[in-house]
Amino acid sequence: MLSQKTRYTIRALQHLADLYPDGRAQMGEIAKAQNIPAKFLTIILSEMARVGIVHSQRGRDGGYQLALHPVDIRYGDIVRLTRGSLALVPCASRFAHETCSHCLPEKDCRLRALMLKVRDETAAILDSITLAHEIETVPEFTDDAASEPASTQGF
Repeated sequence: MLSQKTRYTIRALQHLADLYPDGRAQMGEIAKAQNIPAKFLTIILSEMARVGIVHSQRGRDGGYQLALHPVDIRYGDIVRLTRGSLALVPCASRFAHETCSHCLPEKDCRLRALMLKVRDETAAILDSITLAHEIETVPEFTDDAASEPASTQGF
């Protein structure tokens, strides 16, 4: 699962992307609109400014805005910046690889092979979608959906 920090970062950057290129938003506006604690948002926006994704301007007319065009900010990059990896297990990480403890040798581990495929497919999707893409919301999850049997076709 995505960390809370990653989810907050994505929502804050989506908010700024909606205002691009002319608008900027103050911290309180972003925090309220995106339901992000202000203290956490301060840290997130500072980190995004440090890596060059967000620009901040002080003063009465100040605020935050994207430093890059939304088309140049991929969701995969945001996840990597905030989470460190797209991999679900340490042995499948491309840049933060670690051998799993209490596991089989990597050359024999089918779980690792599966997780490498998941990582690669996840990266392909997240790296193909930018903040410039229109993303439509979907209906809320209902208990009716939970009662539907999960598809096990092919398993």
